[in-house]
Amino acid sequence: MRTVELLCCPALERAVRAAWERLAQAGLPSLARNTHPTNRPHLTLASADHLPPDVARRLAGLLADALPLTARPEAVDLLDGVHPLVWRLAPAPELLALQAAVWRALDGVGGRNPWHEPGRWTPHLSLALRFGATDLGRGRAVVGAPPPPGRFVAARSYDSTDRSVVPF
Repeated sequence: MRTVELLCCPALERAVRAAWERLAQAGLPSLARNTHPTNRPHLTLASADHLPPDVARRLAGLLADALPLTARPEAVDLLDGVHPLVWRLAPAPELLALQAAVWRALDGVGGRNPWHEPGRWTPHLSLALRFGATDLGRGRAVVGAPPPPGRFVAARSYDSTDRSVVPF
């Protein structure tokens, strides 16, 4: 699988990593436990089985034209009412338009994740995977208030096969 991701500005990245650390220190699930060098706060816009070179070039242009883009963390919640603990992001029109454009750029590419379909996609920054619903209140208290708005300043693609990243 290959993703299309936006990367946070340094201040927003620090805020997300600090939330990861608070969760880990509280003994709760946290992405702080994933120590692979590619693990960093990001917003996934879409994913597919692969990114053909012509599609990757089109995405690179599309993303370069859109960045930087404001990111406004809102509530801590469980994504779609289940396991991933996330900071939901304000669904700003510019963000929704970019995500829809990325989805369209992947037309014809196999294995698109249906959770990324425009209208179904939820903009968020992941804090923990496999988070129990019974721990949501504690997780919210540990994470605390959302950080101030930040920006998405770069884009990359993650390859789940070899765990590598390629910047756009």
